[in-house]
Amino acid sequence: MQILLIDDDAELAAMLTEYLGGEGFTTTIALNGEAGVEAALSGRYDAVLLDVMLPRLGGIDVLRRVRESSRVPVIMLTAKGADIDRATGLEMGADDYVPKPCYPRELVARLRAVLRRSGGDPGARADDSLVFGGLSLSPGRRQVAWGGHPLDLTVTEFRLLEMLLLAGARVSTKDELSEGALGRRRQAYDRSVDVHMSNLRHKLTDAAGEALTVETVRGVGYRLGGGGA
Repeated sequence: MQILLIDDDAELAAMLTEYLGGEGFTTTIALNGEAGVEAALSGRYDAVLLDVMLPRLGGIDVLRRVRESSRVPVIMLTAKGADIDRATGLEMGADDYVPKPCYPRELVARLRAVLRRSGGDPGARADDSLVFGGLSLSPGRRQVAWGGHPLDLTVTEFRLLEMLLLAGARVSTKDELSEGALGRRRQAYDRSVDVHMSNLRHKLTDAAGEALTVETVRGVGYRLGGGGA
């Protein structure tokens, strides 16, 4: 697996490169935001670890530029761990957010979780589509469409939608969605699921209008509604 690390802390980057190498990853380092954007959009990497405070171009702007044309999995890795910083990163399309200093083993676990979600089940069949009215989602092909028109979802949004489809009329709890889509247990005051679900809801509304909805069940979680073509 090829990992792009965008971080201007050369000492930390060298340490993570050595650790990730021991876990089977090959890491390339970009020391500023502009170089990071160019590398991230090259199509050569399976995932990106992205610092927020970078020279030349900040991490949030890097993420914005990458998300304009790429769905490559991105984990924000930063000392800015306040709730507002986490929410901003997730709203911009990050797949996970890891505060510094980080425990390298936890970082690898989260990286593998994101890669699993982006790659899906290697054994999945190509014709395994889940269908809900005009919505179709293929875990094997990693494709989702409304009325035959492809939707552009992040890795986490794709996994959330897949979980809602598999749940059917049952309400998916936020704890289930956090563990299944984010790969970690939900913490107190953790709104990551809500932020990703809000982004997913906006994309579904843009595509399907009121024919497809993400219903909020207060205090519990979410389920899909509508489904008409």
